[in-house]
Formats: sequence, structure tokens, C-alpha cells
Amino acid sequence: MPIIMTKAARAETKAFSLRAARGRARLVPEPHGETPAWCYNGAVPGPEIRVRQGERLRITVENALAEETTVHWHGVRLPNAMDGVPHLTQRPIAAGDTFVYEFDAVDAGTFWYHPHQRSFEQVGRGLYGPMIIEETEPPRVDRDITWVIDDWRLTQSAEISEDFGNRHDMNHGGRVGNTATINGRVPDTFAVRRGERVRLRLINAANARIFGLDFQTHALKVIALDGQPVTPHQPTDGLVVLGPAMRADLILDMTGEPSSRVSVVDRFYKGLEYRLVDLAYDEAPLREYTPDWPIALPANPLPEPDPGTARRHDVVFNGGMMGGMVMREMGGSMGESGSGGMGGTMGMMHGNGIWFINGKAAEGHVLDPMLTLDRGKSHVIAMTNATAWHHPIHLHGHSFRVISRNGAKTTHREWQDTVLMAPREKVEIAFVADNPGDWMFHCHILEHQAGGMMGVIRVV
Repeated sequence: MPIIMTKAARAETKAFSLRAARGRARLVPEPHGETPAWCYNGAVPGPEIRVRQGERLRITVENALAEETTVHWHGVRLPNAMDGVPHLTQRPIAAGDTFVYEFDAVDAGTFWYHPHQRSFEQVGRGLYGPMIIEETEPPRVDRDITWVIDDWRLTQSAEISEDFGNRHDMNHGGRVGNTATINGRVPDTFAVRRGERVRLRLINAANARIFGLDFQTHALKVIALDGQPVTPHQPTDGLVVLGPAMRADLILDMTGEPSSRVSVVDRFYKGLEYRLVDLAYDEAPLREYTPDWPIALPANPLPEPDPGTARRHDVVFNGGMMGGMVMREMGGSMGESGSGGMGGTMGMMHGNGIWFINGKAAEGHVLDPMLTLDRGKSHVIAMTNATAWHHPIHLHGHSFRVISRNGAKTTHREWQDTVLMAPREKVEIAFVADNPGDWMFHCHILEHQAGGMMGVIRVV
């Protein structure tokens, strides 16, 4: 489905304003003071932008920072000129200037917004916020809750560490912090009642931390990933795993006993588990039974790719600490030459970066396209992570089906816009290239992006 503006949408424009500026945020509890941060409308995260599917948004962004910025509407399928990539889709918003973004809410789902200008620092200082596009008929729940989860690298005085973009972070797993927050605060408890059904929208706004959330004894179902509906299912190994920029919508039934507490634990990094928050039960239950209301979401208007007739493209991600060792290990299974073959990338590293896509490191956002895709046609991108680190790979302007991992078909063929690749993993994605323009394709560990793991896919 082409992304167009209808007359009906024009009549239903919702206006919003965002002001990017320095401010202060109460990230950690007393006795610590407030933390100097960069804020939208004076808050971290910025205001929740919430509209209905089919409505049109007009968002005026004022830049009150002392440097250029942009706003990227992550996961939203919109016209290329509204995508918020500096120098590629727009001029950066200069200090003191404004820019108006205008687009239709084509898909219902959980999305978010953040800068694409020096994002490793601007996002790391607090510039981000949630965008919720409601279904015309959303599933029945008792509460619809958004958790924007993040981690921060704070000093002992609760100030943000100034070591942005250091080479160690870029070479390794990115800027992993030491303080986790939900909606801009170190959480203690989240009040719930037995029998309550919550739609919990999770957004990972961290620069680099991957979360693997264990809700322990609670019954939960994943109903959407990256804003797109998925067959309701329990998460693999009981963990809701979110790489940076990824989202998940959960149906969470509160089955704990009145007056009890149940911890939500982050278990992604082995040996570094910690309690994120406690679900604190009221002494009075809401109801004694678990609701049996339908939970499946209606599909969004995404064109269905045909992998059988799709043009195939090979992409290899390489570089970083221990990258040469992994490339040598995988060389025998990756071919000798060609666009994605290891033989073709081993001796063809171009650029001064740390990370590479098909042997080329990006320097800035204005790049020759790494792939040119025929508009309206199906395409399969076969991706290989030939590194020792995880990479959440994000494609702008489109959603794609994840169709295989390491040669095995995926169970749910989930639609996503950011797919987490484990070290040495091979993943195939399929989509119809229906949105014309030059689109960023990059790792969303923001230090990896800044270190070169970024390219442009052109749709013509």
C-alpha cells in the first residue's frame, strides 16, 4: 500500500509541539539531586504523542539546543522527506530554528521518536519519547500502559558521564550504563491488582543495553513487535528480549496474591541479573478470575512479500573487537566472493570506521546506496552477523517479515523494523519495497552506527 495522504486524513490533523532543550530530570531518588539532561518539553522521556490510526499528525519541533538536531519517527511508515535523517532527507534543524513534520498515522502500534543527529549523544542525554497509534477498535484491557525503558551511565553525583563516543564503547558493545529507568525514573514499585489485565507497551530507548525481562509467575502474551501485530504467544524462554529501539506489546494478566510483590528481573546478561521493578499488589483484588477477552490485534495495511519471487540481496556486518577472528571462523561457510561473500569483504575494508557493512564503513549520513531496490517488488535481504557482538538492525521507512534464522524458518514470521542479530547469526528478512526514497539501514546500538555500521537503501 503506498503511503499517501487522503482527504479524510487532512480533515483529522492533530497538532503537537516539541521543544528540544537542556533541562533537569529526576532520574534517581533522593538524596541525589536532579540530573542535567536534554529534554523534549522539559521532560525525560518527552510527551507521549497518541493518536488514532488514520489520523494525520503535524508536529512542530523547536530546537533550543546549542547544536543541530532532527527528529526521526522510529518505525513509522511515512514519506521520505519526513524521516528526520540529517542531510539525507532534510537539512538539520539549526539552533534556534523550527521544522514541521507532517504525515499520516498509517499503522496502529507502539512507536517512538528520537534525534538522528549525533544520536549516540543526543539520545544518551535524554532526547526521546513514545508515539502511540491506537487501533480503531483496540482490544479490551483494564489499563493501557507505556514503559519507556532506558539505562544511563551516571557518575556518583547522578550526573550523566561525559564520555560519549569513546573508542572502547564503539569497539565493543556500545554505551551500556549503570542505572536503569522506566519512564525517566529509577522505579521501585508499579501498583497492580489481582485479576487486572494490562496492555503493557515496552520501548527500549537505550543506546546499547539489551533487556531480557522476566515477569516470573505472570501469564503474559506478546501481541505486537515493533508496533506490528503478531500471533499472540508466550515469549521464548519466558524472556521478553528487546534490543535498542525495539518494542513489544504484552497482554499481562495480574495473577499474584493480594498484598504481594513480584519482581520483574532483567536476565539478558548472564551473571548480571538485577531487579528492574516490583509489581506491588493492592490488598483488594479487582476480580478473582482472569479475563477471557480476545487479544489478537487487527493487521496493519502492509503489502505481503513473496519470498519465492523476491530478488535476493546478501549483506554482511563485520568489524569491531574480535571481528577479524570471527570473519576467519565463518569464512568457510560464507562463500568466496560476491556481494555478501566473506572472501569479498576480507580484503575490501573501506573507510576509517570501526564497523562495516559489506566491507564499507559509513562516514556521515550522505552515502551512495548500498542497495537499489525496485519499487513495488518483493525483496529478501540475507544478513550475516560476522562479529562477536549483538546488533539490532533497523530499516527506515518499511517493516519487514523475519522469515528465517540460521536457515530455520521462524515460527511467527513476525513483522519488525529492527531485528536483533546474535553474534555469528544469519537472518533473512522479506518485504515489499513500496516506499520510494533513500532510507537508512543501520545498527541501532548508537555507538556502532557512529562507528560506521550504517548504509543507505534506495527504493526507485
